[in-house]
Amino acid sequence: MDKKKSSVPLVCHGHSRPVVDLFYSPVTPDGFFLISASKDSSPMLRNGETGDWIGTFGGHKGAVWSCCLDTNALRAASASADFSAKLWDALTGDELHSFEHKHIVRACAFSEDTHLLLTGGFEKILRIFDLNRPDAPPTVVDNSPSSIRTVTWLHSDQTILSSCTDIGGVRLWDVRSGKIVQTLETKSPVTSAEVSQDGRYITTADGSTVKFWDANHFGLVKSYNMPCNVESASLEPKLGNKFVAGGEDMWVHIFDFHTGEEIGCNKGHHGPVHCVRFSPGGESYASGSEDGTIRIWQTGPTLNGENETNPGNGLVFGKAKTVADEIGRKMEDLYVGKEGKNGDKEKPTDV
Repeated sequence: MDKKKSSVPLVCHGHSRPVVDLFYSPVTPDGFFLISASKDSSPMLRNGETGDWIGTFGGHKGAVWSCCLDTNALRAASASADFSAKLWDALTGDELHSFEHKHIVRACAFSEDTHLLLTGGFEKILRIFDLNRPDAPPTVVDNSPSSIRTVTWLHSDQTILSSCTDIGGVRLWDVRSGKIVQTLETKSPVTSAEVSQDGRYITTADGSTVKFWDANHFGLVKSYNMPCNVESASLEPKLGNKFVAGGEDMWVHIFDFHTGEEIGCNKGHHGPVHCVRFSPGGESYASGSEDGTIRIWQTGPTLNGENETNPGNGLVFGKAKTVADEIGRKMEDLYVGKEGKNGDKEKPTDV
């Protein structure tokens, strides 16, 4: 293990409870951004390059299980244990709409064209909301065989991928017919499913293995056994030559995509790793943990010693400065959204 490469992370504080989901925006004219979901009920937006805090979306009253940004990083969405999914203005932090559900919402995803929001959760129902008509009833896809854990879009929004909390496999749904057209079989429940940036691969983590599937023909391309139970995996987006995985041993492992050999191991978290994601350019990857921190690891050489990110509206470097300054002016308090004037919040509820 000593011979494996390790890196020094940027450490992002701010969440008071476990970080359970991470999502990077594509590169925009203002840079790229990272949003995080946590059991503390407050999703956070950060500069994706530096990890600096930009703002917190306040309004949920339960654990937030999933979060995402649209293609232009202008809107955010979150899925919560408070039986709602919320749509946010990512520039001002304002809540644009709250989509009420009848049970815990575990997953959400913007369509590629940014007009639709997909949700899934304990109701075993996939819902598609039209963001141009947010008050209109959603399109309901046929019932899932079990409680929904993850959702994502594929094939220019023509196909939906979903996995379940307590049964194995990834189901592919045809949006037009609302029916399952294919199932990618796994022995254990899939806790993470990611479509590669070039649309070639689907990366899944199902506990003991990480698998890569052909995103067009749905055949299994590669399957690698993991050194521990892993909860999340992400493929490097530019070269596709390595992937990262994190799980119960608190480490972030780096593997060679072609051979499955472990080529690096990053230690630093003080609790299980719940989510890992590569940045859109592949120059770094982020991990979120039970310890409440996000760590951003560089794929290239770094200086010795951990780096603490700026927790507030201080200096923000790179292309994100323009939009970050605008956000900083509009977010005078730590929390934005529907809180009382005294900042009082109800105690968050878990799942």
